[in-house]
Amino acid sequence: MTKIPIKLQDLRRKIYTKAKTEPEWRFWGIYVHVCKIETLEEAYKLTKKSNGAPGIDEVTFESIEAMGVRKYLQRIRHELITKTYNPNRNRRKEIPKSGGKFRKLNIPCIRDRIVQSALKLIIEPIFESDFQDGSYGYRPKRKAHEAVNRVAKAAIKGKTKCIDVDLKSYFDNVRHHILMEKIARRINDKEIMHLIKLILKVGGKRGIAQGSPISPLLSNIYLNEVDKMLEKAKEVTREGKYQRVEYARWADDIVILISGHQKWEWLEKLVYKRLQEELVKLEVSVNEEKTKAINLKKGETFNFLGFDFRERITKQGKWSVQRTPTMKARTNLLQRLKEIFRGHKSQPIGKVIKIINPILRGWTNYFRIGNSSRSFNYVKRWVEKKTRRNLMRSRKMRKGFGWKRWSKEWISKLGLYSDYRIRYYEPKAQPVQYVINFGKNLLGKRSAGKPHAAFDEAGAGNVNMGILD
Repeated sequence: MTKIPIKLQDLRRKIYTKAKTEPEWRFWGIYVHVCKIETLEEAYKLTKKSNGAPGIDEVTFESIEAMGVRKYLQRIRHELITKTYNPNRNRRKEIPKSGGKFRKLNIPCIRDRIVQSALKLIIEPIFESDFQDGSYGYRPKRKAHEAVNRVAKAAIKGKTKCIDVDLKSYFDNVRHHILMEKIARRINDKEIMHLIKLILKVGGKRGIAQGSPISPLLSNIYLNEVDKMLEKAKEVTREGKYQRVEYARWADDIVILISGHQKWEWLEKLVYKRLQEELVKLEVSVNEEKTKAINLKKGETFNFLGFDFRERITKQGKWSVQRTPTMKARTNLLQRLKEIFRGHKSQPIGKVIKIINPILRGWTNYFRIGNSSRSFNYVKRWVEKKTRRNLMRSRKMRKGFGWKRWSKEWISKLGLYSDYRIRYYEPKAQPVQYVINFGKNLLGKRSAGKPHAAFDEAGAGNVNMGILD
């Protein structure tokens, strides 16, 4: 875990406390903290730790360190102080998605990622105090497992009707003027507002650049009113200790759960109507083709953050919810491993295992909180089969998979990853005070939508869900 210098940590805590106790307060005079060398040094550490790809200027961390990090940061600081800073154009890259589509990434150069990280360090505590409990994406002390657990608990408690919301090209359609108005409600600092405007305009006339460190924070600010509406729906429909509505949001991926009792049939349409009304204000539209109304009691399924949720009847005859890795998640994992095996046919098996073990560890650590035993067994057998096949090729044996030549016990001695046990996630009690945490998420590297691979390319995210897209 990255340890923030005590002065910066105290500053962030003070900002959070002020913002929490005075919800109408507008912060001013905070631009100076973005320009401090201590903030820029911490921003550089976070940027380097993410180990993202270089931007359009092709400057790498190696070249920066050869020049001298302190000297490089002093130059950035001078530009910020003298108001001569202008971000470079983002490097555009397309990564394939399912269905032959592509996700467009806009990758800032390292210099701009440092500035954005410094800006985020200062303004994040302000907006973190305003965010709602149902929002999880890319927030301090918030994990994807908590969101998955929240959805599962709600379903088990009777909220078996689900609205699986898909927003149409959300990141590409964020309106800058609406976003700036939302930010201005909490920030009364011309320099900060000008810096944010510069960052937004580099990506075009509208939209948030997927691939920049500050994009997750801006996307949460933009959708915060939607979260507030859903929180209000929870309170209005509450009967004593019983809640009739629950929700969880990870960036643009929203799941709304509603009581399955026939008394509350009207609530599903009303909540969806209110959701659309809030989205109209943001000029964001729902993808009608992908947005679905699901009833778990009828055997229907929905997926959220890489898990399929479906009805499950236990051996004792009790109704429960089953969470399994989606077929898409498993297929993408195996495809990634297949490419590694294929590209290292002539390499020693020990080298191949060193490459695939971290991938397997990250994938299983993420999915081991669900009912994933069957999927884990399939992956384990598949990897062992590919390992044998790789051994056959390295020994120029053209046929077979070496079942007789290499036993399971022999394969296990190679050091191949083997921890496929299920460990159910138990959330820890969160302290009341604002705690800074830049530790890695349970997925290893990826937490854009569904946590997006978009935030990894530039090293902005802390979760690696590329294999889940």
